[in-house]
Amino acid sequence: MARMLESASRHVKDGMIIGLGSGRTVAALLDTLRRMGSSIGTDLASVRFIPTSLQIKMKAEEMGISIGDESLIPMVDLVFDGADQIDANLVMIKGGGGALLREKVLIHAARKVIILADESKYVDRLTLPIPVEVVPYARVYVSTMLKGMGAEPRIRVNDRGYPIITENGNIIIDSLFNSIDDAHSLEQRLKCIPGVVEVGLFSKVADVYYKAISDGNFEIIYGKG
Repeated sequence: MARMLESASRHVKDGMIIGLGSGRTVAALLDTLRRMGSSIGTDLASVRFIPTSLQIKMKAEEMGISIGDESLIPMVDLVFDGADQIDANLVMIKGGGGALLREKVLIHAARKVIILADESKYVDRLTLPIPVEVVPYARVYVSTMLKGMGAEPRIRVNDRGYPIITENGNIIIDSLFNSIDDAHSLEQRLKCIPGVVEVGLFSKVADVYYKAISDGNFEIIYGKG
């Protein structure tokens, strides 16, 4: 993983506006950037970062780096993010940490997207439940619609059984499908359900995918273009 993060950090250039997904891999990337410092030929003081979660924002604040607000999103140069699962067509399931809405906004806005993931996240076919962010008022209706589409919906709860609330004030319904044959079509169908805010199915292909190998090496997979 360390070699992969060192390679990925070299994409960071002076003056960039960089979006950050959530999770341990992105947090580790920030540690790598701090450790490598000027050796990557970049002045981090000139870079502004836009985090998608409080976890990553607090990490960035601890580092003393410049944090941008949402007004900069249309000008994002680069996004680093992880994934819960990536299939053979480079379609992803994301949202295990609950930041899927903000992550999707940044991924669609950025000029370049780099995905960082362990080899275990790469699979032939997607098998994980798809996180669906839902307005609490619509939870029963959306669950009913999801069942009608052949899914097994389950509201995400914490260890005390209370629904987990996203930073946008919504709940997440994790929805398991028997198979996902057309990810783009399914993504659009789910988003058309009234009450659904966003879906953790990412059918837009990123620019670069890093795959960390267990022996310490990594592979680079190029997506679109």
